[in-house]
Order: sequence, then C-alpha cells, then structure tokens
Amino acid sequence: MRSLPQSPSAERNKGPILELLARHLPVSGQVLEIGSGTGQHVIHFAIACPDQGWQPSERIEELPVLRQRLAMEAPANVGPALELDVSRQPWPVAEAALVISINTAHIMSWPAVCAMFEGVGQLLENGAEFLLYGPFMYRGRHNAESNAEFDRQLKARSPEMGLRDIRELEILAARSGMSLVSRHPMPANNRILVFRKD
Repeated sequence: MRSLPQSPSAERNKGPILELLARHLPVSGQVLEIGSGTGQHVIHFAIACPDQGWQPSERIEELPVLRQRLAMEAPANVGPALELDVSRQPWPVAEAALVISINTAHIMSWPAVCAMFEGVGQLLENGAEFLLYGPFMYRGRHNAESNAEFDRQLKARSPEMGLRDIRELEILAARSGMSLVSRHPMPANNRILVFRKD
C-alpha cells in the first residue's frame, strides 16, 4: 500500500497549535476546519479532544487524499470530509461552535479570503470564535526576513497569493460581525489570530 502524503510543517506545528486551540474549544459542539489538507491536523486534534465533533473540509481537488487518510486514521468524532469552496454560498455546513483554518489565507486569492471571513461570520453564533493560523504582515511589514522571502516565493508562483496583513483582516472581520480579540506568537514566525463573533 502506498503511504499517504505527509506535510512536514503539519507534523511540526500540530502540537503547538493544539496547545493553544485547547484553550478555545467549546465544551461540546462541532469544530469546522477550513482547508484540512492532508488531514494530519484534524486527526491529531480529534484524538486529543474527544468531547468535540470535528468537521474537516477541502476543495474538491484535494478531497481524495483527505478522505483516504480519514478512512485509515480518523477516530469516531471526525465527520466525513466535506467539499467546501469558501467562495460558493451557501456553505454545506449548518452550524459550528468554533472554526479553525491553518495555513490557508496566504495561498487563497484575496477574494477567497474575503469570502472565507464572510462565510465564517454567517456561520458562527455570537460569542463563538474563528482561529486563523499562519504567517502574517502587520501594517505592511513582515516580522521576519524568512516571512518576507516566503511572501516573495508565493507571489512568484501566483500574484494572487501572498501573506495577508493583520490590519486588513481586522477590517474584513468587522464587516462580517467579528473582531480580533487576541494574537498569539507561534513557532517559525507564525501567529494564531483569534476572531470573535460580536
């Protein structure tokens, strides 16, 4: 049997992300992950946090690998992977007590990032949170030369990609009824941004 694709960065960051994520989990309810990729994160989180239901999702072209890993490794509290294109409304999700997304905003186009915030704002109830992980800029500045180089590499691949500015994400969040309530430094010059539905 061929081994499943592995994301080295997912293996490195799943522990630190879980440490912070555990402090924001609802007592019960469903956690939606936007852009589950290889599935390594959602499986790690679901095993560590069995009291929540975990809903992975991906774009249609990424679903085969995700569904294969879920079939092989997912515990019972992980739901079947959903096809989710953030730009297509309505989303195929009825409710979520928490939404997370890891390393997605810088590979999405800016219109897709806008659509993601709009969809999350529509989905969450007041007081619920959206956790967004990745490398970010702030007021047009990078927090490390490695992030500046990564930004250049992304834009060379596609002009639609690139690190997003936290201030611009705050504005998007406000348009969708959310506010940025905390920023958490993470390894490798990344951040977790916590947005709360007002």
